[in-house]
Amino acid sequence: MLFRLFSRNNPQKEINVLAPLTGSVLPLSLVPDPVFSQDVLGKGVAISPTDELLTSPLTGRVTHLFPTHHAIAITSDCGLELLLHIGIDTVKRKGEGFSAVVSTGDRVTAGDALIRFDRMLLQKAGFSLVTPVILTNPDAISRLEVTANEQVTAGKDTLMRILQK
Repeated sequence: MLFRLFSRNNPQKEINVLAPLTGSVLPLSLVPDPVFSQDVLGKGVAISPTDELLTSPLTGRVTHLFPTHHAIAITSDCGLELLLHIGIDTVKRKGEGFSAVVSTGDRVTAGDALIRFDRMLLQKAGFSLVTPVILTNPDAISRLEVTANEQVTAGKDTLMRILQK
């Protein structure tokens, strides 16, 4: 018994990250901002949304809701840190077109509503709505695999599979 306790393997945990938006999946390299396309903030994927609701991709806690409500950070129960950034340069809207459903510190379950946004308003103002989904602590994982097809449905389809160290 003691031998099994001390010699057991430490199995890696596999985490499925759900699509936080309904839309088309894009590699980060196609995001029109080098901060995202060159993996400066971390690893991940992007979605070009066809709806107006950002949902939680996993269960955890809202660790930061940006004051302009264009971006949100979530830490999963197992310590993965995700940044969801709606659109490119949308911070310039100073919150116009965004409505948060949650606050910093709130507990969320995968699929819960996080932020509503006005797609038409943002597009008419000339903003790209391509939304990066970034794992900001890639040192905590051994593998990140984008598993989604070209189209995903928020809260239903698995976007990424992560193997945690």
